[in-house]
Amino acid sequence: MAKATKNKTITVEQTGSPIGFAKDRRATLIGLGLNKMRRRSTLPDTPEVRGMIRKVNHLVRVVEDA
Repeated sequence: MAKATKNKTITVEQTGSPIGFAKDRRATLIGLGLNKMRRRSTLPDTPEVRGMIRKVNHLVRVVEDA
């Protein structure tokens, strides 16, 4: 069983449009909870989420929480 980790979260904001990109890019954005420009989504900081962010890094940015 995996070790219990702290409840770390990561906030991402959509900065680009998926128009003109492959359909899997849009599906990844929807999986991240994003579907319109400037929308933000707070997600658990897991390797799976990090991989999704890496896949669409040209369309999103990680927001630093103050």
